[in-house]
Amino acid sequence: MELIVIALGGNAIAKRNQPLTVDNQYENIDATTKIIAKLAGKYRLVVVHGNGPQVGLLALQNQAYSHVSAYPLDILVAQTQGMLGYMIGRSLQQHSNINKVVTVLTQVEVDEHDPSFSQPTKYIGPVYQPDQQQQLQAQYGWTFKIDGQYIRRVVPSPKPKAILEIGTIQQLLTDDAIVICNGGGGIPVIRDVNGYKGVEAVIDKDHSAAILATQLKADHLMILTDADAVYENWGTYDQTALRHVTPERLKPLAVDDGAMGPKVKSVIEFVEKTGNRAYIGTLTDIEALLDTTKGTIVSPSNQQSNE
Repeated sequence: MELIVIALGGNAIAKRNQPLTVDNQYENIDATTKIIAKLAGKYRLVVVHGNGPQVGLLALQNQAYSHVSAYPLDILVAQTQGMLGYMIGRSLQQHSNINKVVTVLTQVEVDEHDPSFSQPTKYIGPVYQPDQQQQLQAQYGWTFKIDGQYIRRVVPSPKPKAILEIGTIQQLLTDDAIVICNGGGGIPVIRDVNGYKGVEAVIDKDHSAAILATQLKADHLMILTDADAVYENWGTYDQTALRHVTPERLKPLAVDDGAMGPKVKSVIEFVEKTGNRAYIGTLTDIEALLDTTKGTIVSPSNQQSNE
């Protein structure tokens, strides 16, 4: 069977501005897994999920208890991997056509000299009103950037280099398991004299999913978000959905904007390295994406012409 790596956007787990309760997250996850379950048995599946709201909430909870030093981000990423992997796995196993689901606590190597450590760009946690920025910076010492009409905390997001548990993931796929891994982009680690150690960062889950899909030689990479496609001139009267495109056609949109740009970069990287197809679209269109009737479908230049 063909292998699909699915990268779930944050809205698959927590809607924007929705209280981050367990019940709300389970409601969203159950709706998500109901759709993913339609592919089980037809494809081998790997699921990668984001963790921005959850890791941000854990950071706030850490700060609330002053008797113990706040846990570093690599530990918080590991916690969210376990928590969300458990929740997604439990939900998937409620479907009668799914027999085996395994969550892998995944470490991802990054470069300690990555420029993002001095120029943080990755959004985590809740959004705030702009007039709260001065107070929050004084209270927590965090860095904030504009996110739409709000502000939001940003942290370093180094580029993923290698997935340490790739052999384990491959073996689980051979054993016909649905694998949940690279949660939140993976636990960020760097090499040191004793092997590896964690660092203060949150890796972009779409870049991480592209590295994973490339190393697994996946047949398809699906990046699912709340946008139905990639658009040119987004937010203007001239905005146009890009449907069937090549990596070359998308490259002008591959920018570090903290929104669609990293997703575009990720699909370009996967398609160029593997010669296989990638997709950007909504979760509810997952089957139509595979049928190439909805979303943005990215294929190698030798397989198609531009739209």
